[in-house]
Amino acid sequence: MIPDRIIEQGTLATTGSAVSVEVRLPWYRSLPASCISEVGLSVDGVAAPAESLTWTMNGRTRTLDEMVGDTDDWWFPTDSAVLTADLPVTPDAEHVVDVELKLYIPYIVTDHGVLRIEEHDTKTMKAAQR
Repeated sequence: MIPDRIIEQGTLATTGSAVSVEVRLPWYRSLPASCISEVGLSVDGVAAPAESLTWTMNGRTRTLDEMVGDTDDWWFPTDSAVLTADLPVTPDAEHVVDVELKLYIPYIVTDHGVLRIEEHDTKTMKAAQR
């Protein structure tokens, strides 16, 4: 719905072995953590290993598996979450960042079940050293 604003411009950061980027909700209403079904991150065409992805929202860092069933922690459209993964990138260099989000919209039910949206965003930015 609002895919061009998923990646926060200028938020790519690296420790040398890991990378992080801030992401925004591509929906107009808040969603509980349990609605974040899949996330993908790639830099310069290299996909981050799915098992290394962590999600930081409202001060809590965890894997997507740890968010399943969590209806107490909410992602608000005005708040950024931080997506982190094991993926080495060069600091102070331009990189193409791609984020893919698959979200359930629990209050919209179709003939096929709860609505699931799939959105992605790509931006080019420099990586800052953390």
